[in-house]
This record gives sequence, structure tokens and C-alpha cells, in this order.
Amino acid sequence: MKLSTFKNYLNTVNEINFVEPNGTMVPKHFHITEAGLVTKHFIDCGGTVRQEKTVSFQLWVASDVAHRLEPQKLLKIISIYEKQFGAEDLELEMEYQGATVGKYGLDFSNGNFVLTSKQTDCLAKDNCGVPVEKQKLALAELETSKASCCTPGGGCC
Repeated sequence: MKLSTFKNYLNTVNEINFVEPNGTMVPKHFHITEAGLVTKHFIDCGGTVRQEKTVSFQLWVASDVAHRLEPQKLLKIISIYEKQFGAEDLELEMEYQGATVGKYGLDFSNGNFVLTSKQTDCLAKDNCGVPVEKQKLALAELETSKASCCTPGGGCC
């Protein structure tokens, strides 16, 4: 989810709820302890130099169970972030503590922000010998047209 989309959703909710990928609710007394611009400058396994930028928010749960972060307060935090780092509309990445610090994407469903699992991938499959997976289709699913298919009496054979 892009930062602009997140801000739009914040304007539609009365409270901020996060849900982990397994369906567990993040405790309502979470804090957003960091809002940052993360730049990753790297070389993929095919030798291509790449750069990625994301907005990163860190969710943290403390023992102060009376704490509640209101949507308008988070919008003010985002405004400060934008003044400091620019208003570029980047993908949002959420950090949240599980067995280790996890990095999640974000979705919105039924009034809740849903932490989504992220996957690693090879960015240079064509250079490092990873075979491209072919899409499997049943013959019955193939679309036919008179122009692309020989029919009895069609004159193409």
C-alpha cells in the first residue's frame, strides 16, 4: 500500500487496528516508534545495480495498556515525516516484532489494516539460470477463433 492510500484510509476510521497475517490483532495499545525513509541500494545476483525506497513504520507494543494512537495523531506524525523526507508517494512497509523483527506489506479490510506477508524473489532470473515457470492451462481453457484454428473444410491444411 502506498503512503497516500494509507492516509486516505486513516481519514475514514475512528480507531487504528492492525491485524497480523495469521489473524491475530495487534494489541490496541501499540505505538508507532519510527517513521522513516528506507533506501536500499544493492546489486542483484545478475550484477544489476538497483535502488528501492520505502516508507517504514515500526509498530511496538509496550506495557502501557492505556495508550491509544488516534488516526489524526498518526496523520500528524506522517506530516512531520513528509516535511523531513519529502512527500514522495512510496510503498509502506511495517516492522513488527514476532520471533524476530518482521517486515510486512499493508492492506485494508473490514476497517482494519492488515499486515501482509512479504516474499523474497530473484530479480535476475534470466541471468542466473532460474527457469521461468510456465502457466499451466487445460486444453479446454484455450480460447479458439476461426483465424487461429484449423477446422475441417477451413482450407488451412
